[in-house]
Amino acid sequence: MTFEPEQPGQPKQELAALLKELRKRAGLSGDRLALRCNMSQSKISRIENGKVQPSLLDVERILRAVDASTEVIAEVTALARLANTEWQGFRSLRRKGLEKKQSELAALESSSSEFRYFLLSMITGLLSTPEYIRASLAHSTVDTRKVVAKKLERQEVLHDTTKRFTFILTEQAVRWPLVPPAAMTMQIDRLVSITYLPNVRLGVIPVRGHMPIAPMDTFTIYDDVLTTVETTTGVVILRDPRDIAEHLALFSALEGYALFGEEAREQLSAWSSACRS
Repeated sequence: MTFEPEQPGQPKQELAALLKELRKRAGLSGDRLALRCNMSQSKISRIENGKVQPSLLDVERILRAVDASTEVIAEVTALARLANTEWQGFRSLRRKGLEKKQSELAALESSSSEFRYFLLSMITGLLSTPEYIRASLAHSTVDTRKVVAKKLERQEVLHDTTKRFTFILTEQAVRWPLVPPAAMTMQIDRLVSITYLPNVRLGVIPVRGHMPIAPMDTFTIYDDVLTTVETTTGVVILRDPRDIAEHLALFSALEGYALFGEEAREQLSAWSSACRS
């Protein structure tokens, strides 16, 4: 099966239809299947009608209950993983309005309590100065003033002490000259100031020593239940617990390379001084 980025709902629809077909092939009513899966009949019905997205655990329970073959288990599990993955292309987001994406992120930040950000090549909006944000949107062909305002508004979440943030930035993310040297100095100095927030851990990874792990993407993990991965052309949203576990393990390894606290501030200050000179 091929995933079509412009039809993100297709795998979900196919999964619902296939699970319904497997139940019927097994000669089970919705009630009987619900009993075997320790689910309510209404949940089984909503899954089969595509109104509820089943988790990987839900799918595994159903496959066991219908006594699916090894081949069918592999096919349905792959489809379930795809259905738990969402693609948001930047071209589509621009058509819908970039400020809408900012509202979605604000809602996600409001409903989550722990955040882990790995920043490979750029500084994220929560940590950015207004000039850096404007520069990051310079490629856009539409008016971005509302988007800039939304990004700056979202930064207030950093001061919510009921939430915990860990940011890991590579040296490239910190030092890439997206704005002129004077503005880069201000941006790096802002990172230093953020390290003093009580609910924020901000680490940096200098290019030095031996680091056998080479991360390929920028990613964010929300409350161990959702991961977003940024690419050049869009964002992949992952809900499969195995995908999230892999990113948690990678994040933990990257934390081991990072400098935090006073060491991070000293390194950031050195990079800021380099911009001034």
